[in-house]
Amino acid sequence: MPGATTNLWKPICRRTAHGLTLAICPALALALAVSAAAVVGQAGMPRGQKHESRHEIDQLEETWREAVMKGNTAAMGNLLADDYMAITASGTLQTKDQTLESLRAGRVHFTTLDISDRKVRFYGTTALVTSVADVQGTTSDGDVSGSYRYTRVYVRDATGAWKVVSFEVSKIREAGERSEHK
Repeated sequence: MPGATTNLWKPICRRTAHGLTLAICPALALALAVSAAAVVGQAGMPRGQKHESRHEIDQLEETWREAVMKGNTAAMGNLLADDYMAITASGTLQTKDQTLESLRAGRVHFTTLDISDRKVRFYGTTALVTSVADVQGTTSDGDVSGSYRYTRVYVRDATGAWKVVSFEVSKIREAGERSEHK
């Protein structure tokens, strides 16, 4: 009809094959599509920026490895966010303060810490790192020598610095090997 206006907020109702009524609001559908496109655009950062960020994360991963190997609490403290939380291989939670105290007191001691199979993925201002660590060493839980798979989450803070906010590690078990924890 000439001169008629369409109410974009009025839902269009359709019956599905299963007899259900589906209400679609065109304006809401458009808003959701635009929002989804913005999120996808943010996650797909430009190639040059992604390469630079990948290089930064690789350097931070090496800084973390050296800090653990040398018991460098100052370097570790700079890497970890104030609200950092870790889940250790034994399943316990560990805060930033607990992590630094454990390192300071020598309850964590590694003679070998080899990293392989590193993968880094970016989601806006978040970087997700997964790797394999082959270690020889001890913690307050005793001998921890073996292979582990871990996930570390970095978030870019308000100053633009990457900070570790989360870490989780799991022991890689050989085929047929049973867990000590039941």
